[in-house]
Amino acid sequence: MQPKKYNDFRRAIARKIPEKNIITDPLKRVAIGVDASFYRLVPQIIVDVENEKQVRIILQEARRRSLPVTFRAAGTSLSGQSITDSILVRLGRGWDRCRIYDEARLIQVQPGLVGGLANRQLAVFDRKIGPDPASIDSAKIGGILANNASGMCCGVEQNSYQTLESIRLILVDGTVIDTGDNKSVDDFRKSHTSLLHDLARIRQRVLENSELAGRIRHKFKIKNTTGYSLNALIDFEDPIDIMAHLMIGSEGTLAFIADAVYRTVIEHRHKASALILFTNMEEACRAIRLLRRQSVAAAELMDRASLASVEDKPGMPEFLKTLDKSVTALLVETRAGDPQKLAGQIEQITSCLADFKTVMPISFTSAAEEYQNLWKIRKGLFPAVGAVRKTGTTVIIEDVAFPIEKLARAALELQTLFAKYHYNEAIIFGHAFEGNLHFVFTQDFSIETEVIRYRDFMAEVVEMVVTTYDGSLKAEHGTGRNMAPFVEKEWGTAAFELMKEIKELFDPDTLLNPGVIINEDAEIHIRNLKSLPATHEVADKCIECGFCEPVCPSRDLSFTPRQRIAGRRELSRRLAAEGKSRELKRFSRRYQYPGLDTCAADGLCATRCPVGIDTGKMVKALREEAHGWPAQSIAGAVGSHFGIVAKTISHTLDVVDIAHNYTGTAFMEQASVLARKATFNRLPLWNREMPSGVAKIETKPVDCTNPLQVVYFPSCASRAMSGPSRAETGLDDLPKKTASLLKKAGYEIIYPENLDNLCCGQAFESKGFLTEADRKSRELSDRLLYVSRNGALPILCDTSPCLQRMQATLDERLELYEPIEFVLRFLMDRLSFSRKDIRIAIHPTCSTRKMGLETRLLELAHACATEVVWPEDIYCCGFAGDRGFNVPELNESALHGLDEHVCTCDAGYSTSKTCEIGLALHSGIPYRSILYLVDEVTGPKWE
Repeated sequence: MQPKKYNDFRRAIARKIPEKNIITDPLKRVAIGVDASFYRLVPQIIVDVENEKQVRIILQEARRRSLPVTFRAAGTSLSGQSITDSILVRLGRGWDRCRIYDEARLIQVQPGLVGGLANRQLAVFDRKIGPDPASIDSAKIGGILANNASGMCCGVEQNSYQTLESIRLILVDGTVIDTGDNKSVDDFRKSHTSLLHDLARIRQRVLENSELAGRIRHKFKIKNTTGYSLNALIDFEDPIDIMAHLMIGSEGTLAFIADAVYRTVIEHRHKASALILFTNMEEACRAIRLLRRQSVAAAELMDRASLASVEDKPGMPEFLKTLDKSVTALLVETRAGDPQKLAGQIEQITSCLADFKTVMPISFTSAAEEYQNLWKIRKGLFPAVGAVRKTGTTVIIEDVAFPIEKLARAALELQTLFAKYHYNEAIIFGHAFEGNLHFVFTQDFSIETEVIRYRDFMAEVVEMVVTTYDGSLKAEHGTGRNMAPFVEKEWGTAAFELMKEIKELFDPDTLLNPGVIINEDAEIHIRNLKSLPATHEVADKCIECGFCEPVCPSRDLSFTPRQRIAGRRELSRRLAAEGKSRELKRFSRRYQYPGLDTCAADGLCATRCPVGIDTGKMVKALREEAHGWPAQSIAGAVGSHFGIVAKTISHTLDVVDIAHNYTGTAFMEQASVLARKATFNRLPLWNREMPSGVAKIETKPVDCTNPLQVVYFPSCASRAMSGPSRAETGLDDLPKKTASLLKKAGYEIIYPENLDNLCCGQAFESKGFLTEADRKSRELSDRLLYVSRNGALPILCDTSPCLQRMQATLDERLELYEPIEFVLRFLMDRLSFSRKDIRIAIHPTCSTRKMGLETRLLELAHACATEVVWPEDIYCCGFAGDRGFNVPELNESALHGLDEHVCTCDAGYSTSKTCEIGLALHSGIPYRSILYLVDEVTGPKWE
């Protein structure tokens, strides 16, 4: 039961904030409350805010009750700065807009915008934002600003602090100040004269203390996110500017960041990289000093243990396995505006290292595939450690910085500490130019002796970094709870007192993210440690980093993959502590809808996960566990009589289509909603884009003398429900259209025998009937092997999700193609294309993306139409087979904003009928298979 003041707070804000945005459910608070750090606190209340007014309401009501508030953007922070046991305020919808202006030299961004999306908007202008954290495709602007996140190329010159033009803040008293708005600034100077006067006074005091001022200047010559950005007191004279820059790296402890304007930086189009192998750490660090004088955009240092951690991964160079134990690598990147300049820079870089004895000759490459393979080494380091850790342990990535001249000695001393404390799997890598080293190791916090080992190890690390080398305990990951006990040790008492004074100025009641940055508890860094109990073999490697969340279709509706796993872990914790109690059963019931029912199981999360976890596989397995014997038996009966079931579905759709024609759309929608409510949401929801049925596929004798032969396997969805909707009456069904296109190209079409009864198993797998799914796959594999003459003929499946499952489960001898790849490989030379003067939209399905064909779809679309729109930030459509009928809110949530992207388009194209139903329903334009467009714009081109 929640304390009374939290209940009072909830009731107070509920008068002005929608109930759906206020989360008090015990399981949801646990699952949503996690962040990427190795700390765990469970919030009392979570509130999703959609605008500034709601933020001000929360601050007002929290202040009245002295309740702490913590702000959360993406929750990818690593140091425990975005968790709380009080009120957690998350950025909901309505915080992700951006505006590019002043010839793309400036970009105005809201805190809920993912950093990578901002860069994609700027890419057409050859610009980007300065910060480039490794998490940029998941981290949001609010967190990037609040942590002063940097990255591989950003250095200390292009981080948020250095590239901030203006900022919009909401202070704890509810005041809004926009430093880019003269009127707002003038009003603030009048209303907060005292605060600005105090900032000016503090600045003057610092300037008069030459030792303190010198200390501050020295600390920011290298990367440093420990404590507050005290350099603002020296770098700026106007208290408004000082305030604005104090917010950078303040981790939500001083104010809420509502908006910001960045000065953008150049993004060069031409790049080249080289993996330079030095004989030892000293040589690599000596080279860094020379490389800093060259046109080098990034220099990533990797010790031998780092290289060893990835040497057995697919695609890694064989020479990695042959290196001596002291070898140290620098992955160097240079960039330029044109190829000639790039070539000159490469020559200069190579020449400056001529006196070094490298393990292999220095060789730069600008070839895209080779270039990407080199960076896969660097990007694979963190996942490599995470993938081999024992279940129950977490991966810790610490983040320190040293003066460049001390970097080699510091790195070697770190390696000595690893050996002393038996962190044998630990690796070191980092941003060499900044003296910034990350070290990664695994740790079990469920055992007291292991916690003590970590405590003692970190005590020696702190002593080494601060006392021996005068470095930064946190270079770019923020102070959080992780380094809060050591801020004074690193900075000294005078500077630490300044930080406490700044906190007192902006947050006198210590309500904003208390315990972060300023914390009197000397052992806060080893309290509230997160345990990671085993919960499911698919998900046990999850480190709860949140990288998966931006591509999850249910992220704004229920749970994300990270939250699904965190929720399961809570169930496992409670099972271990309580056994099968009544309370555990209640928690399990609470998990059903957000954890299982609303998961699209599309697997896109695995494409973003550092350790490749497909949470959808876990969900499918859990669905299978939930099925009793009767359900499994029914699934088997459906699979055995699949042809009859498919025909029944097709005929039913025809009947419903006739009813739609006679009664009208409004009546059908109303009747469907009422029927669904009457059955407690058990009846699927009809929608206006429902297709009609499909006529039986007619097979014809094959001309065996024709060398052009293809096996065509129409998916079961295509065979049962690919007829036109009522809005598009007159179109052929997909199998007929596909056959027409193939014949136009001169192909003889061969269909598998007993086609009506064949299925790839996708429909069964998504519902958790894995045994029947695999049986149908084996059946299909045997049929296709026979009809294709053991793989001699290509096989076309018209639906991408089915094709992807076929590739994963069918015999490897089969040459399997989905529509995009088949057209580009086999039909481009056999058809005459006449681009249509039309603006179209495309949607790569989840399977299309996982097969790496999204850019190929774009290529094919450009061959067919003059204008192509690709809403890249719309990932999975959320229809998920038939889930769009049974959980329609998932489809609606996943496609939020699609209509704004495609409203100027005439039609949309994809490669899955069920996806196309949902896309059409929520876009305002018809969506069809890309094969319809190809057929429309092509004619035969006979040899």
